Amino acid sequence: MNQMTNAIDTCFAALRKQGKAALIPFVSAGDPDVKTSLKVCEVLIENGADLIEIGFPYSDPIADGPVIQASYTRALANKLKSTQIWDLAKAIGSLAVYEKRPVPLVAMASYSLILRQGVENFLNHAKEAGFSGFIVPDLPWDESKDLGKAIESRGLKLIQLVTPTTPLERAVNIAKASGGFLYCVSISGITGERKDLPPALIERLKALKCQSTTPLCVGFGISQPDQAGMLKGHCDGIIVGSALVRQFVRFTNEPAEKVLADIGSFCSSMRNALDN
Repeated sequence: MNQMTNAIDTCFAALRKQGKAALIPFVSAGDPDVKTSLKVCEVLIENGADLIEIGFPYSDPIADGPVIQASYTRALANKLKSTQIWDLAKAIGSLAVYEKRPVPLVAMASYSLILRQGVENFLNHAKEAGFSGFIVPDLPWDESKDLGKAIESRGLKLIQLVTPTTPLERAVNIAKASGGFLYCVSISGITGERKDLPPALIERLKALKCQSTTPLCVGFGISQPDQAGMLKGHCDGIIVGSALVRQFVRFTNEPAEKVLADIGSFCSSMRNALDN
């Protein structure tokens, strides 16, 4: 087993000691441009983000709803390249606020993108850029062994996903195999904001916690502070995507300072809901 220290493990260990849950915002890289993505990440760190999930725009997303799909489309229309995402990650690591409070970066990337660039090439670039882990949504756990070994050999983490339709026994096995944390999809369906979370979600989290020590982070549908508050104590982190990404289209016709301020306020409200 690889014993290299990983920033994701360090982050969750520190949060556990503080009795806190992780706030993990999702940022689709390059929407509307890489420079603005960097400013967004800076604001997120300033307002309480513990990890940041960086989405690699892809033309055929697996489970992304219309908000994230539209964001990916805008980034791809601007001819975004993976080299620019590596540069973005490096730039995040050079931010003054990052140096004061390092925030692990997790890549959300389709396996098709990884294969196209070559697994070794992609992973080497990712590590050099400063990524600590990967979420590969279109690679089932049963088929991820080889990629997992390649990732672990670099001291990085392959984060697995479970959904409400994953049988509990299988979900427990996936949780035990997942690196960094387990991505617990809260709903059946695509990403997107929801007014309510499924009542069965809490019981599902309790069952997983009883049988695995892997941190559990809930994503899909989390868009409001009251939802974050509801999950407090039941999971180790929340992932916020569409509610944040929805703001990015505003950069095209509103002052960037106003949009960034609103993003900061939203992130802060989610942080406070988790803490209080």
